[in-house]
Order: sequence, then C-alpha cells, then structure tokens
Amino acid sequence: MRGQGSGFIIDRTGIILTNSHVVNGADKVTITLKDGRTFQGHVRGADEVTDLAVVKIDNGSSDLPVAPLGDSDRVRVGDWAIAVGNPLGLDNTVTLGIVSTLHRSSSQVGIPDKRVDFIQTDAAINPGNSGGPLLNDRGEVIGINTAIRADAMGIGFAIPINKAKTVEAQLVKGETVAHPYLGVQMTTLTPELAKENNEDPNSAFLIPETNGVIVLRVLPNTPAATAGIRRGDVITQVDAQAVTTAEQLQNLVENSRVGQTLQLKVRRGNQTQQLAIRTAELHSDS
Repeated sequence: MRGQGSGFIIDRTGIILTNSHVVNGADKVTITLKDGRTFQGHVRGADEVTDLAVVKIDNGSSDLPVAPLGDSDRVRVGDWAIAVGNPLGLDNTVTLGIVSTLHRSSSQVGIPDKRVDFIQTDAAINPGNSGGPLLNDRGEVIGINTAIRADAMGIGFAIPINKAKTVEAQLVKGETVAHPYLGVQMTTLTPELAKENNEDPNSAFLIPETNGVIVLRVLPNTPAATAGIRRGDVITQVDAQAVTTAEQLQNLVENSRVGQTLQLKVRRGNQTQQLAIRTAELHSDS
C-alpha cells in the first residue's frame, strides 16, 4: 500500500512520532525532511486504540532536527495553536489558530473505537496533516494532528502530547500497549433523559431517574457479561467514586490495570447492587 502523512522527530537517534493510521499496513517508510534529505525507516510500534505510532530512521545522523516537546496539561482554551504538516500533499504547510476546546472525547468526535481526549482547534488540519505536530507559541509540541473527520470544516483535532509520552517508550521497544476494558456500550444518563424515556409508552423498559452511565448493550464473552451487568443497568460509582458521564467512566477504566477488579455500584430498576468486575485487555477486534 502507499500513503502519505506527517510526523516529527523527538530524539536525535531518529525516533519519530506519528499517527498509527498513517503507517497502518506499511512495509516500507520513507522519511523526507524539510531540507530535502531522505531516509528509510521502519515502524517500531503502533497502537490503534490511541492512534499513535513510532517510526525509527535507519542509521540516523546526529544532526537530525528535533522538535521540543511541551506540556499539554498546561494548554488552555484560547492559546495559540500552530499546525504543521503536508496537507493534501502540499509540503511544509503551517496554519495558525487557537485552542477551541480541551478534553473532546473520541466518542464525541465520532470515533468510539479510540480512547483519546482530543485538543480541538480551528487551525486547518486536512488529510496529510495527520501525524504532524501542533505547536504552541513557543514552538513546543503540544499535540499530534489527526485528520479524522472528512466533513470537519474549520475544526481540527490533536492527540495531547502528554498522552503520547505515556506510550512512546513501549512503542519504541515494539511492545504492545495494554488497554483495560469492560465490554459495554454506554451513554451518559441524567434524570431528565430517564424521565423522558419513562413517560414514553413505547419504551422498552423503565430507567432509574438518576445521574450515571446507562448500559445500552453488554457484549458477549466480556468482563461485563461475566460480572452479570445487564442492559439498562445504570452505573453510578466505580470504587466508591461517583461517575456521572460515560467519558468519566471510560477514563477510570483506561487508567486502571488489566486484570484489576473494580467495584461498581449499579442501579437496576428500584434496586441498588454492588458488582465486582475484573478488567481484561482490549484487542483491536474486541
């Protein structure tokens, strides 16, 4: 297969960060720098769940240009955002905008199979920009541009650089990044939404009128199925911590360990139950 994208060097030995979908299925990677130098490289590791990948330049020289990494936790709405890449095949393009929103979940963006809270910006990000750096006004990398919505007009998304920092070392070693999961499809529930459902004579079942996360589907042969979670259950706590949104629950699971037992407080009809669920490792086909 043949494709094109962007990336940036983070180490003088020739370590490059990019998107997983940029190098997906590639058997050969050619890297062209802004000064015209061309190198061959190979993919050291890729993680589809976070859409991150590491490419290593073969026999990299010591004078490779390195992009300084910033701290995406310090980014604020309204900060300058500069996207660099090769959009639509146009080499070395720079676009300027601001940070529009932080913590835009992958489910909100329309890619529920990913686990990323994106930086949203109005800097133009188009196909070919994917994998390139999003910079702050000091030239530090704060995110990795991701052209994930073909219909996005004036909206761009970037993976926070701190997320990449947490998996980069594993990807360099060729290790698989483990992601715990439960095995449910879910959405945020509010008392208002529950009341609207309960007043509908065509509703399949009544829902507790509370804040929490309602289970829409339990996937077979998953930790949730084994633990006895049912469709219509409303999860209100995880390990005694209140949960009010699906994104919050997803983050709690993501930040747990594979094989860790979580204690869930569940509303089922008029009853409240405590269920223990042991997370398993998420695979791309899960």
